Amino acid sequence: MSTQRRVTLRIQGTVQGVSYRESSRAEALRLGLSGWVRNRSDGSVEATVEGEPAALKDFISWCHQGPRMARVTHVEHTAGEATGEFRTFTVERTS
Repeated sequence: MSTQRRVTLRIQGTVQGVSYRESSRAEALRLGLSGWVRNRSDGSVEATVEGEPAALKDFISWCHQGPRMARVTHVEHTAGEATGEFRTFTVERTS
């Protein structure tokens, strides 16, 4: 039985135009996570991430800070079952 979990996040604040997506990709890969991140048309950033619960917790904590130039005001996240559909962590197009 896998211990892998999935988390979907929405990060709000000054999170576009500050390398948030690329920085979150680097952090996810460092933590051994898979999934994707993208800008949303409303100015927020959205991510779907899968991996071990401890690594997901670390990633969520990182999302509250983000890269140096980001100013995060709110992070929403919902947990679920991992599907195993991702091989790596990618930056996707804006939704």
